[in-house]
Formats: sequence, structure tokens, C-alpha cells
Amino acid sequence: MEIAVLGGGNGAYAAAADLSEKGHRIRLWRRNQQEFKPVLEKQALILKDYRGTRLVRLALATGDLGQAVDGAQVILIPLPAFSQTDLAKELVPLVRDEQVILLTPGTFGSFVMAQEMRKAGCTAKLIFGETGTLPYLARKHGPDTIAITTRATRLPTGIFPGEETSPAFAIIKEVFPAAEPLRDVLDAALMNAGPIIHPPLILLNSAPIEYFDRWDIHNEGTQPSVRKIHDALDQERIATREILGYMGPHFPLSDHYCSRGDEWMYGNAAHEKLVDSTDWREKLDLYHHRYMQEDIGYGLAFLVSVAEWAGIPVPLANGLLSIASVITGTDFRNQGRTWGNLGLSPYSKEEFADLMKRGI
Repeated sequence: MEIAVLGGGNGAYAAAADLSEKGHRIRLWRRNQQEFKPVLEKQALILKDYRGTRLVRLALATGDLGQAVDGAQVILIPLPAFSQTDLAKELVPLVRDEQVILLTPGTFGSFVMAQEMRKAGCTAKLIFGETGTLPYLARKHGPDTIAITTRATRLPTGIFPGEETSPAFAIIKEVFPAAEPLRDVLDAALMNAGPIIHPPLILLNSAPIEYFDRWDIHNEGTQPSVRKIHDALDQERIATREILGYMGPHFPLSDHYCSRGDEWMYGNAAHEKLVDSTDWREKLDLYHHRYMQEDIGYGLAFLVSVAEWAGIPVPLANGLLSIASVITGTDFRNQGRTWGNLGLSPYSKEEFADLMKRGI
């Protein structure tokens, strides 16, 4: 299959290497040409995983966005949520009917991109989708090297518009066989683990993050007290899903930490693999890290606003959002990705369900 992978981060490199090795024709695009130079020169990535280290050839590595997406059946976007609006506008003159734009994950970005592209005059009939997590736990070991710790074994995925779920999954399952259909993209956004696992880790570890040169929030930073916050925050997420009528499985975060529990998105013992890799022992910028700016500013702010619209209290999520706003000096409640900022506050639940089904 012809697949465009957009981005230069861990998720993009992991997808490009892994899917290339699985036989797909991958066009990898990255904006930063200087950092992309080693990949452009080799037209390849170095992949490291449990099978060892090897060179994986790409169909194309390019700095030309149009060249990357032209003729691609799937446009895969493992980019941060804060990049989605600008990228949507860039894609408007480049996309064609029936292309599938898949965000991994999206934080409701599938709706955001569809909305922005329509505003910018896009007339192509597109299908948007987003997953509940990244398909990979991975870290870059250099400008052309990606190490994959584990791959998702269950990948809950929503489609927008929802009435296109069947044809979309006929395509998506060829890319990610672990994909499982959800009711819609809000179902997928409220499955996103990032806004549950990362806000407590970065906020409750803020002092050691600022003090130490390197810190592993998934090892020393994950203690019983932090796990209690995880579980309580996750219960607020699940309660929000249930009041909106979304059915299980809800993939509770506790299964990620329990090697003998129900299979989570990355399978059993994923947390142990992550810690054992030592790839997450790193220098963290508390104020600008993706966990703060994306998982809180977009993901947690979104969860709080959806819960308020649904009429369910989420005091812990509210409290964490307030603490993050004080630390960063940013009012995430008003400036983040929220229901009101997306123009969805006037919708009734029935009207919103119809929007999710039929599209914009």
C-alpha cells in the first residue's frame, strides 16, 4: 500500500521503518531539512528492536509535502496535536478524494483537521480517523535511528464521519491489523491514554525534573502515590465515556501496569519493557515538553471541557489542569483545545451524535 508518513518524531520514524519492513511503500516527509539530512541521503532508516539492528529502505524520504501525499492511500500523521491546524491548511491543495487521514493518536484532531480543511476550501471527500494511542512505544537513538520497544496489540480507532467506518477499516486494517473499530472519533479521543498517564507524571515529578539532568518519570517517577492519582483520573475519564454512552472495553490504565491483567493496548508487561529499555531516562523540559503542552494543554483541557458539556464533575482533572496552568503561566482552560473553542458547546448530545455520523 502507498502510505505517506508525516513527521520527524519517534512515532513517525517508528511507523515509517516498521511499515516499510512489512512491505508497504512508505513516503516519509519531515519539515526540518537539516535534521532530516541523514535520512534524505540514505533514503532509509536504521531500525532497532528485539530482532536486532538493520537498515530499512524507504520508498521515498522527502521534504516536499505534495510529493509525499500524492497518490497515497493513507496519510499517517503521528504529529503532536498542536501541529494539526497548520498542517490541515497545508494539505488542502494536495489531497484527493477517498484518501484516509489517520492520526495516531489525535486528541480529537480528526474533527479539528476536517473542520479546518473545510474552512480553507477543501472539497475533497476525505475519511479521517484517530487511534487511542501511538501504535509504538519508541525512541530515536539518532537522526536516522529508531528503537521500537513494543508495538500496540490492540489499537482502538474511531472514524469521521462515522458512516465511513466500514470502508475505512478495510484500508486501516491492512496498515494496522491490531485496529479495533469504535463508535466515532470522540470515542477514540476519550480512549487516549496520554492525557491520563502523562499529566500526573510530569506535574508530580516537577521538582526532580527541574533539578536532575536526567529523570525517568516511568521508573523512579512512578510510585504508589502517583499510581493512585492515575487510577482516580482514569475513573473520571471512564465516567465521562459512560455518561456519553460509550461502551467498554474502556482500556483502564491500571491494565498497563499489571502484567497479569486484561490485555492493554500494548499487551501485557509493556510498562516493564518500557522501563527496562532505559530510553525514557532523559532530559525533560518541564515547560515545553509534549507531555505538558500536548497531553495537558490539548488532551486534559479537552477532557475537562467534554465532561463539563456532558454534565459530570471531574475535580481531579480540573485540579491538575489548574496546577499546569500556574506552572506554565498559560490558562489551559481557555487557551487549550476545549469544547467551546471548537464551537461545539451549543450542540445537544443528539445533534453531536449526528455530526459524528454524517460529518461536516
